[in-house]
Amino acid sequence: MSLLIYEVSAADVPLELLLLADPSEDKVRSYLFTSKCFVASRGGYVVGACVVRPLGEGAHELMSIAVQPAHQKTGCGTALLQWVIAFFHKSGASRIEVGTGTFGYQLAFYQRHGFRVTGIDRDFFVNHYPEPIFEDGIQLFDMLRLKLEYPGSAA
Repeated sequence: MSLLIYEVSAADVPLELLLLADPSEDKVRSYLFTSKCFVASRGGYVVGACVVRPLGEGAHELMSIAVQPAHQKTGCGTALLQWVIAFFHKSGASRIEVGTGTFGYQLAFYQRHGFRVTGIDRDFFVNHYPEPIFEDGIQLFDMLRLKLEYPGSAA
């Protein structure tokens, strides 16, 4: 069964799915209605979601991307990210930025798709979340900032 990816309104994006990627409902709601929201569905069932907000001057930030646990490691996340990258490239964007933890599969996921590390936001996960966040039993402290420049855009 093929994957169908399309834009939805912020009111129609599955919040519970986005909370798999960002556990703070307040944070998700703070950017949701000023962003473009996309879902991936298979057989009429939403298996993934992605939210991208404009930063200005042709730049956008990938705020959240998540895939239902039963559909992870099946290519849904890759297909969704590739679709979003192509969507913003066609719309004339110059780059997409993202923030993620300093280790784990998410970092490798973005790097496999051409994102490069541009900076570190020290203590981001400590300063912006009320509860500690753990990945693979290790507490997240710093956020890595990554950027994907589209060909022909200024660095």
